Amino acid sequence: MQPYFLPYIGYFQLIASVDKFVIYDNIKYTKKGWINRNRMLQNGADKIFSIPLAKASDRLDIVEREISPDFSRQKLLSQFRGCYLKAPYFEDVWPLIESIVLFQDENLFRYIENSIVLICDYLDIDTEIIVSSTVAANHDLISQDRVLALCEALGANTYVNASGGMELYSKEIFQQKGINLKFIQSKSFEYAQFNNDFVPWLSVIDVVMYNSVEVIQEQLTKVDIV
Repeated sequence: MQPYFLPYIGYFQLIASVDKFVIYDNIKYTKKGWINRNRMLQNGADKIFSIPLAKASDRLDIVEREISPDFSRQKLLSQFRGCYLKAPYFEDVWPLIESIVLFQDENLFRYIENSIVLICDYLDIDTEIIVSSTVAANHDLISQDRVLALCEALGANTYVNASGGMELYSKEIFQQKGINLKFIQSKSFEYAQFNNDFVPWLSVIDVVMYNSVEVIQEQLTKVDIV
């Protein structure tokens, strides 16, 4: 799975549903994706926040990209504080958010990886997280072939992907390799965002600000794997 900075709750539902979770560091960074940006709630509407990157070739892998020296961690924290200061779990969550944003590493992948690991710790998700480049597999392969190579190298008999992968992967081809291909389907999770209409598909920061750990942990199990 690609790394995403403070991804939405479905990302953590997937992590919690598997024994091992492989996070890609050695795939191409895509500027039109959501790797280094996400959405938070501001005045009842969604607002994009992002990690600015240093200028570099579009051909570089995620792990080869660096954070811009102009990135102000304090400014991002101020944005989060302004949006969530009155959220019910702000005091509980704020030390976690500070640890994530103030993490002192200019490498994009390691900065994002740290955010994912810390959120997992906060939610008591004990799934083993594996960085793709550490797996002894053929990393020159692409798409489905690359996933199969990683699965075989790790001795997997089941591979679980987000539902968006249904159009990308073939259950028949996975089965030929002795691997069951399954997809996780998250169920709707709506919660009170003060008196505003619910805004879905926000960063996990919104979820932890408005919900207790116990409620989120229960939600992590509310998935279908087919």
